Amino acid sequence: MDNKMFKTLGTWLFLLGILIALIIGLLMGANVYTDTNGYGSLVLAALGFIVGVLSFFAVGTITRDEVPTFLIAAVLLVGVGAATALLQNVSIIGPYLAAMATMIAVFIAPAAVILAVRAIWDIGKSAEPNK
Repeated sequence: MDNKMFKTLGTWLFLLGILIALIIGLLMGANVYTDTNGYGSLVLAALGFIVGVLSFFAVGTITRDEVPTFLIAAVLLVGVGAATALLQNVSIIGPYLAAMATMIAVFIAPAAVILAVRAIWDIGKSAEPNK
């Protein structure tokens, strides 16, 4: 497989992960699906891991120049996902917002960890030794 194929795969997996996160979040918000066994979370975390690995090797959708922006956005999304108690209090749509934010955070977190390690690695290897 060439780089273009990996980029296309990474793009589709990223979009699929977001779509699955939103659907599971909507179902959980409506109390139709409780994810008691964590299968939805497992699928999302696995997709996030794959997207992160593809991007780690610079063949995914997130380029080296986009890593800082992605990491800032990921911190915000994971933070919102962790603050679901605040979202739960929003009238009518609160449970939906909270569940969708949580599922997006589950998807984004593995990719963010992998790309954060990549960013630290790049910083460490590009630093010149003291002379």
